[in-house]
Amino acid sequence: MKKKLLSVLLCVAMAATTVLVGCGDSNNSKSGGDSSNGGAASGDENTLTVWCWDPAFNIYAMEEAAKEYQKDHPDVTVNVVETPWDDVQTKLTTAATSGKYDTLPDIFLMQDNAFQKNVISYPDAFTDLTDSKIDFSQFAEGKTAYSVVDGKNYGVPFDNGAVIACYRTDILEEAGYTVDDFTDITWSEYIEKGKDILAKTGKPLLSCVAGESDVITMMLQSTGSSLFDDEGNPDMVDNEALKKVMETYQELIETGVMVEVNDWDQYVGTMTNSTVAGTINGCWIMGSIQTAEDQSGKWAITNMPKMEGVDGATNYSNNGGSSWAITSNCKNVELAEDFMASTFAGSVSFYETILPSSGALATYLPAGDSDAYAKPSEFFGGDAVFAKITEFAGKVPSNNTGVYYYEARDAVGTAITNIVNGADIDSELQKAQDTVNFAMEQ
Repeated sequence: MKKKLLSVLLCVAMAATTVLVGCGDSNNSKSGGDSSNGGAASGDENTLTVWCWDPAFNIYAMEEAAKEYQKDHPDVTVNVVETPWDDVQTKLTTAATSGKYDTLPDIFLMQDNAFQKNVISYPDAFTDLTDSKIDFSQFAEGKTAYSVVDGKNYGVPFDNGAVIACYRTDILEEAGYTVDDFTDITWSEYIEKGKDILAKTGKPLLSCVAGESDVITMMLQSTGSSLFDDEGNPDMVDNEALKKVMETYQELIETGVMVEVNDWDQYVGTMTNSTVAGTINGCWIMGSIQTAEDQSGKWAITNMPKMEGVDGATNYSNNGGSSWAITSNCKNVELAEDFMASTFAGSVSFYETILPSSGALATYLPAGDSDAYAKPSEFFGGDAVFAKITEFAGKVPSNNTGVYYYEARDAVGTAITNIVNGADIDSELQKAQDTVNFAMEQ
């Protein structure tokens, strides 16, 4: 839901787009399409019914993909049914547990963090795309991994959740730094410079919502480690990378380099009200930052700090994003695969079209070399931020999510709250792992 709001903020041309769609066009794509049958696949082999949820973002992207495809396939209809993410999950669960897969559409969008959980839990609802004409090597490996189960591809990557570190260049300058001083650095260097900036300007470098695990999971994925092992078992106790992450988080709080706030609105407010000198999050955070129009030209982005002392650690991670799935109820899988291969998995011009209006950054790597992605951003100091973020996405290590990823994230969020209040790290990680094991045994 956060991302939905942020994408709305990113969409500078949403109103114009909505008007065009509402008026209808000569193509056969539909927004808010036929839902008289619950939005299920129609049975017409030339119609693809699609569930997704954001008119300004993924619905707009799907409609533009339909227009792109219909240039060479005018007889194909794409029926886009606006379906909130929570409803997608509920309808999928209901279909799978009742065995009524005919209630599903041909294609739906799925949150990346929930993809493996649903494929593992409801394998009969998904189409294996491993041997399709979709070239998965053209996507960032870390992104594609979210929808891979047992070595098989079940999802077509869509939006980019590559992590970026954003800095207020005017505040850095006040303390004698530039964004280059924060590029390719370690967390130890980040904390030392953060303490100096705090002393000179009174502003922390970073903020986050207390009790949430986003900062922890971003740090952990950047090391190439996960909360689960390759077999899907909880991997928290004796996970040296995770312990190092917890120690670093604790130090960020104790030094005042990072401050915790109570909710999302307060978190965004720390940036728009200039009470912090930066943030680290998925690239979609740019939408929230850009609501502070008076700060245009005062922000810059670079990669996140690296966890030193951990083998395989990088300056890259991911937070958020989604991928497309073709369901087992699809009546023309060959058409659905060709549609995906020709648009989301094969057309740079398509991504160039949707970028200005939706802010939808691709994980389709060839798009990163296009002219649209090379366009400088005035807000971010004239930097070609879209190309930079696409490059970052290609360097993100994979993350094992599994069935109980959300339970594990919550358990780690509770653990870090207790650790910040003085609890022992090893004991809290043991409690977190016990909590997840208990959930898995139910």
